[in-house]
Amino acid sequence: MAKPFFANVKSVLSGDTLVLASQNNPNAERTFSLAFVAGPHLRRDGDEPFAFQSRDYLRGLAVGQPIQCTVLYTIPSSGRDYGYAQLKDGTQLPDNLVEAGWLKLREDAGRKDDSEDTLARLEKLRNLESQAKSAGKGLWAATDGVIEVQNDIGSIDFNEWKGKSVDGLVERVLSGDRCLVRLKLSDKTHLQVMALIAGIRAPSTERVNQSTGQTQPAEEFGNEARNFVEQRLLQRNVKVELVGTSQQGQLIASLLHPRGSIAEFLLAAGLARCNDFHSTMLGSKMAALREAEKKAQAGKLCLHKGHVAKAAGSGTSDMIVSKVFSADTIFVRTKTGDEKRISLSSVRGPRAGEPSEAPFRDEAKEYLRKKLIGKHVKVSVDGSKPASEEFAARDVATVTEKGKNINLALVQDGWTSVIRHRKDDTDRAPNYDELLAAQEQAKEQKKGMWSGKASKAKTYTDASESVQRAKIQLSTLSRQKKVPGIVDFCKAGSRFTILIPREGVKITMVLAGVRAPRAPRSGGEGGEPFGQEALELANRRCNQRDCEIDVHDIDKVGGFIGDLYINRESFAKTLVEEGLAQVHQYSAEKAGNATELLAAEQKAKEGRKGLWHDWDPSQEEAGDEEAGPVETSTESEATDKKASDYREVIVTNIDANGRLKIQEVGKGSSALEAMMNEFKRFHLDSKNAKPLGNPPKTGEYVAAKFTADGQWYRARVRSNDRNAKVSEVVYIDYGNSEQIPWADLRSLDQPQFTVQKLKGQAIDAVLSFIQLPTATDYFRDATDYIAEATDGRNMVASFDFVDAKEGLSYITLFDADESSGDASSTFADSVNKDVVAKGYAMVPTKLKAWERGRASEQVLKILREVEAQAKEGRHGMWQYGDITED
Repeated sequence: MAKPFFANVKSVLSGDTLVLASQNNPNAERTFSLAFVAGPHLRRDGDEPFAFQSRDYLRGLAVGQPIQCTVLYTIPSSGRDYGYAQLKDGTQLPDNLVEAGWLKLREDAGRKDDSEDTLARLEKLRNLESQAKSAGKGLWAATDGVIEVQNDIGSIDFNEWKGKSVDGLVERVLSGDRCLVRLKLSDKTHLQVMALIAGIRAPSTERVNQSTGQTQPAEEFGNEARNFVEQRLLQRNVKVELVGTSQQGQLIASLLHPRGSIAEFLLAAGLARCNDFHSTMLGSKMAALREAEKKAQAGKLCLHKGHVAKAAGSGTSDMIVSKVFSADTIFVRTKTGDEKRISLSSVRGPRAGEPSEAPFRDEAKEYLRKKLIGKHVKVSVDGSKPASEEFAARDVATVTEKGKNINLALVQDGWTSVIRHRKDDTDRAPNYDELLAAQEQAKEQKKGMWSGKASKAKTYTDASESVQRAKIQLSTLSRQKKVPGIVDFCKAGSRFTILIPREGVKITMVLAGVRAPRAPRSGGEGGEPFGQEALELANRRCNQRDCEIDVHDIDKVGGFIGDLYINRESFAKTLVEEGLAQVHQYSAEKAGNATELLAAEQKAKEGRKGLWHDWDPSQEEAGDEEAGPVETSTESEATDKKASDYREVIVTNIDANGRLKIQEVGKGSSALEAMMNEFKRFHLDSKNAKPLGNPPKTGEYVAAKFTADGQWYRARVRSNDRNAKVSEVVYIDYGNSEQIPWADLRSLDQPQFTVQKLKGQAIDAVLSFIQLPTATDYFRDATDYIAEATDGRNMVASFDFVDAKEGLSYITLFDADESSGDASSTFADSVNKDVVAKGYAMVPTKLKAWERGRASEQVLKILREVEAQAKEGRHGMWQYGDITED
């Protein structure tokens, strides 16, 4: 009598055959078939009817269960054992399957064995089979029992199933991340394909190279990973979430056991690594896999046994962006003034060697320059790049500006791609999966360099290449004021390369009225004292910044002499105030900025700054006495003496630069009211409805029909669009401007309405002692507040200083109903003070010459106290802290 043996059921081949694993050695396997019975089989060329159902019934009973088997006989040619078995719960095999109708007795059953035990067993099985037939069970059912099995993922519309969860069965485990999976698309249709487990990559197992016949050994932990999956999923029911296909057309799916995702368990055991290429398919579900991998790394499990924990970063640092090198590399300056190079984590700008990317390099760099140059940013270091032949070692970091992740913004707008890191590269962005998802979205929307068509490369003609070319360009630039440009390069403290996009030229710009010391050459040779410091200041304040320029003349080598404004402030003045340039009196007077520059130079001398570190005022006084008396300027007098000049005014407009347009109440406003009544009657008369005889000229005075109320007002033409036949006009009595069709313009040649009869009543003014913010949102808040405080009200203005050269009045505004309108009306109740108190303006750090007099000390003290309170209360522009901190 045969002896029974015990084993575990590893898998089921068909309704009559099992694969058993030794309980002591799981790698030792044997095939065991049930005696006297036969079931339908699963075949490559098509399953027999009911083959899957028969096997699935036995699979549900036995897989993963301990079993006691008794061998009755063995086929010598195949070595397969035949017999009967019993499960742990007492279920008898094959009896249970015959009773359920999933197995039939073989016709030759018992022919070679006529023992009483065998005959009794056969009799029992025949009775069970007869009962199953009568009941129409299993194989005896009236249905055909055929299931169509497809083996090609291309045989279905994958988009219909993508993202859905399908009932499935793991038929075979090839490695830790590859399984043969049967998807139950319907009762009559199954799909059996190779599936890659989404989000992970496991080491390969031992396999035979089909071309050479050689056995390739398994990678470390490859067999362990496969066994891990086999023990948990082989021939188990799973939920299969279809997420995508690989480049080779293989299915990528998440396999969900009732206890969870097998990918997470593999990662947590250290038997797999995260697969970055699947990140965009999984989306937010990738985060759980990353977390599981981190736990295995922390425990140094299996694949991570040699893992070296990433050194704790220095946290987040506040820095200022001093230079944009490329779309993925910037230079930042720390609070101590040190400059360091930073590469943006996990992103890469358009590459010069890639034909599809190279045309976008300049656009991508310009995008980043506009976002970051000169801005306060937070830098979180994620790792470092080792030194190479071209570059020294440098940090890689995530950069945020006002809470916005710049690395992510670049990817979202298509100006950088995401780097595919090596599997062991931990120097990556913490939001790496978010970056990958953003890149896929940018590609779909064809943004930036994914658009396939680059903008026409912006080319700049060098207008300083020769004196002849400079003379031609001078005639254009000298007629314009505040020409917008970009500081492309700082050659010295007072010499720059400026790009002027709207003209398509680049020029060498030399600051008018000053002389800065010569900077040393790149090797540190030559140069004059403080030349390097002047160049460094220029780089810090000007390099790559948006600017405005006024051009006065050219020098003998084609350089353009003029004024450079950064954030509306003269850089020549800044340079002189820091003691890093001297005033050249003749050229300063010629340029018209001598008073401002001489005052700045005197301030630098008194502070013993830079070039004036050893300044001796006694020697200068002696020199002045020898030179004779010098006429005192009006502005320098204003620094110590301030006459009371109060006038009643109305604020009629605030322009885009924050300048107020005011009318004085009194004789002028009365005359204007009388003129406008007559002006209205004149234009209501149909006899006077005569359009302009010729196209209007820039600077010409006209009558214009205001869009808002349809009334006619005096105006001056600022510019013309001859194609659209539209002019931009400024209403000279109110200060506002708008675009007007030529059809709504009339001649202003009637003597009773000309500016000779009554000059334009709108006066340009700004609020004294304060500086409005440059950030667009805060600037708009400031102008809205001033407009609300002055709209429809008579105001009292203290005219603190009138700049005749610029045609600009500096005023302090008071509400006429609350102010006595005399010198006792201090800043306590002024609009100027209220704007600062609300956080919509600041006290400038660099005061104008007239603001520095003794008469202004008390006013400035009050304003600075109010400003400090606004900062402490986080009002307006101070809501995120002190923006003036370096």
